[in-house]
Amino acid sequence: MDFNEEKEWAMFVHLISLAGFIIPFGNIIGPVILWSMKKDSSKFVDEHGKESVNFQITITIFAFIFLILSLFCIGIFLLIAETIFMLVCVIWASIEANNGKYFRYPISIRFIK
Repeated sequence: MDFNEEKEWAMFVHLISLAGFIIPFGNIIGPVILWSMKKDSSKFVDEHGKESVNFQITITIFAFIFLILSLFCIGIFLLIAETIFMLVCVIWASIEANNGKYFRYPISIRFIK
C-alpha cells in the first residue's frame, strides 16, 4: 500500500464515525471495521484507527452522561456542545490524516493503546 492510499484510509477511519448520526453506535462500529481491515498493513492507519475508536468511545460515554443530565436541563446544552465539538474534531483529524500527519484527539480516553 502506498502512502497516498494509507492517507485516504486514515482519513476514512475518522470520517466513517459520522455514520453515528444515521446508525446507532455507527460512530464506533464504522471506525472499528475500517481499522481492523487495514491495521496490519499500515502503521499509519493503525494509529489513526486507534485514535478514532478511542475518541468515539469517549464521546459516547459523555453522551450517555449528558443524556442523564438532560433530566436537569443542563444536559441538553452539553449534548449540543459535544456534538459540535465532535464534528470539529473529526473534520480536523480527517484533514490531518489526509495531509499525512498523526493526530491526537483532545479529551480522548486511551482504551486501545
